[in-house]
Amino acid sequence: MIRSVNTALLLALVILPIRVTAQEKYIASYAGFAGFQAPLWAAKDLGFLTKHGVNVDLVMIPGSARGAQAMLGGSIHFGQIDGTALISAINQGADLVFVASSLNKFPFSLVAQKNVRQPKDLVGKKVGIVAFGGAHEVSLILALKEWNIPRQSVTLLASGPAANRLLALSSGALDATLLAPPETGEAARMGLPTLAHMTELKAAYFPMNAIATRRSFLDENRDTMKRFLHAYAEGIHQFMTNKDKGVALLTQRMKQKNPAVVEETYQYFATTFSSPPRMSHEGMQAAIDMLQQRSPATKFDTNVAKYVDERLMDELEKEGFFKRMGGKS
Repeated sequence: MIRSVNTALLLALVILPIRVTAQEKYIASYAGFAGFQAPLWAAKDLGFLTKHGVNVDLVMIPGSARGAQAMLGGSIHFGQIDGTALISAINQGADLVFVASSLNKFPFSLVAQKNVRQPKDLVGKKVGIVAFGGAHEVSLILALKEWNIPRQSVTLLASGPAANRLLALSSGALDATLLAPPETGEAARMGLPTLAHMTELKAAYFPMNAIATRRSFLDENRDTMKRFLHAYAEGIHQFMTNKDKGVALLTQRMKQKNPAVVEETYQYFATTFSSPPRMSHEGMQAAIDMLQQRSPATKFDTNVAKYVDERLMDELEKEGFFKRMGGKS
């Protein structure tokens, strides 16, 4: 009897810390309902956050500037966010840092009215972006520069979510807008031509789906962040390698009833995500250079290590986690 009690107490002592940790509630943000948000959805919906004992609720916060503000204000603990606003904030001393990235290229295409047949036709036109200060604005500015089109000759309008921008484009309220799957497929079926793919830019690399948190949170909660990265990496791998689960995830999260649209979205992103979710230094450097060009009076630190803490990813790699998971670069 005594032996049974002692065994039960021992088990309770072993199990209790795990349960206490699992009960701690964290909040993570994502930026919209396009297919490139799938890594965080996969970590949550496919059960990997639960598997690794991280209790996370997901919230949608559009635009990197808003996401950065929410993180700094403590409203969220970590987020899947593009790099622009955070790089500027970190450069100015903000308590923020990147730890991983699941998408290191612009996933957008520039879709336009039928009378906009080539980039130079954008002069004098209205182009919709989700918001200022994020990847939409940066990718479009880079594209205009590559096409030798003066930035001031194009009117950029903050036009909100992709569904709103597609509607505005179809009604003629916008002349062009940036879209990603699944909206690119919808636009094609509406007869709206694709003017350019941002992935084909010379400066296509960019920290699009970066996982960020506060440095202070990382320092104080390294084990939590490491378990979160376990779940995040497994979610990406499962999405990329298990089509049935990936398609079901997109169908549910994007509220998409058209199987063809979901299939197109899955096929595009299943070959685009980074697994393991390493941050592209080339993409970070490109983002820093772009921000420096936009704000010449501000001196940006060009050392990527100022913005990215890769120690947890290095630990996972040294421990063989990515090899066991079957990850690939």
